[in-house]
Amino acid sequence: MELFSMDFSTLFTIENLIAIVIGTLYGLLIGALPGLGATIGIALILPFTYAMSPLGAILLLVAVYQGAEYGGSISSIVLGVPGTPAATATVIDGSVMAKKGYPGKALGYSLTGSYIGGLVGALVLMTLTIPLSTVAIKFGDPEFFLLGILGLVCVAGLSSSDIPKSIISVLLGLLLGMVGLDGFTGSQRFTFGSLSLLDGVSMIALLVGMFAVSEVLFTLGDLNKRYVTESKNLKTKLTWKEIKMVAKEMIRGSIIGSFVGVLPGLGAGPASWFAYTEAKRASKNPETFGKGEPNGIAAPEAANNGAVGGALVPLLTLGIPGSPATAVILGAFLIQGIQPGPKVFETHPDLVYGIFWGFLVATIAMYYLGKYTTSLWARMLTMPNYALTPIILIIALIGVYASNMNIFDVWVAIVAGVVAYFMKKLDFSLPAFILAFILGPIIETSLRRSLSLSDGSFSIFFTRGYSIVILILILFLLGAMIFQKRNPKGKSKDTEIPNL
Repeated sequence: MELFSMDFSTLFTIENLIAIVIGTLYGLLIGALPGLGATIGIALILPFTYAMSPLGAILLLVAVYQGAEYGGSISSIVLGVPGTPAATATVIDGSVMAKKGYPGKALGYSLTGSYIGGLVGALVLMTLTIPLSTVAIKFGDPEFFLLGILGLVCVAGLSSSDIPKSIISVLLGLLLGMVGLDGFTGSQRFTFGSLSLLDGVSMIALLVGMFAVSEVLFTLGDLNKRYVTESKNLKTKLTWKEIKMVAKEMIRGSIIGSFVGVLPGLGAGPASWFAYTEAKRASKNPETFGKGEPNGIAAPEAANNGAVGGALVPLLTLGIPGSPATAVILGAFLIQGIQPGPKVFETHPDLVYGIFWGFLVATIAMYYLGKYTTSLWARMLTMPNYALTPIILIIALIGVYASNMNIFDVWVAIVAGVVAYFMKKLDFSLPAFILAFILGPIIETSLRRSLSLSDGSFSIFFTRGYSIVILILILFLLGAMIFQKRNPKGKSKDTEIPNL
């Protein structure tokens, strides 16, 4: 198999191993701090990947992603405050178990579930990606155009409770993606005479601004807030009997999370809620959920880490991010001059296989580093916002400037942060905006090339086998969105998935 034929010496280099360790530790910290999470954490560290090798850069970000999904459970359990949206379901039973005097046990269930979920996610990544890529390699420009539209439909329908606002977010992202020189004619578009915009809006500046700077603006409203914890009884050790008690739901949650992660637009948040509700439904004692039930911790945590591996599948095979965090990782690929998709398996096979095995190493690193550093991250939660906020802002702006040595990009990040702040306030969709900005140039290029091949006829999108399949998927998703909008069903309070 190609997986085992790679040169492992390219993976186990000092740079790559350091990237995994630093990324994991940083991800654990970012996840533990309420209000941040994987997407913001990846956006913050993205500028520092500029000078790294492609494999080292991607492994750093993947390790952050994996670590942050477990890290979110630390504050969920110890404080009752979700560190990430995906850890919201963990609060229900995790914080109750902690209040009963067993925070370490709760964290042990969370860490073990996250570890199993990460391993299953890695297995799904390794087994699904290559078969999907063999199909996707046959795609041409018409298929890539339709795949881009499919990605936008997915994220517009699933990333916000207000679909019209998500559609507006998509259109604004597409518009911003047109800034710069026209790749076909060489004419300037929306540059307003600025030389700094000839290459378009800086992806690093936009991502850091919209995810990190906007979060800083939100924290300004409560600078004196302090997440207090005594950090007692935080050893994460579990007995074999305790692990066996939750093993079934960990595996079930891992499978749910991995396959939900594969679906673009969903990600770890919904996956954790699906796993939690399924664990409660399948339980012989559902009345114990909400009262410190171990399965209520292990299942959603296995799901949100399983979704990490799943979300990388459409990114690598189709070039479509499976979650907001992988949208930022897509930016890292593009910064390195690599376009994810079926052709990457031909042009950069060692990179892809390195990501597969590196993801597995990052999962193992998350388990052991999480086991020995959880109490440290819990103590870090005592840092008040007035100390944390300037640190985040300074790191973000220095990273943006260092990526291109251009002060203009710093202003872009600040403006993007202000715009993102109001977008969040008004319930517009940041994931939809970002994904549209990233996919916009790909969609435009594929559309114009397709029309050139067909002498301007749109029939090229309806007469090719794979195009028809993708069109059917698009129509199916649109129909499902319309049906759901016209026939909303009420959900019980204990199973409702919050707006992520």
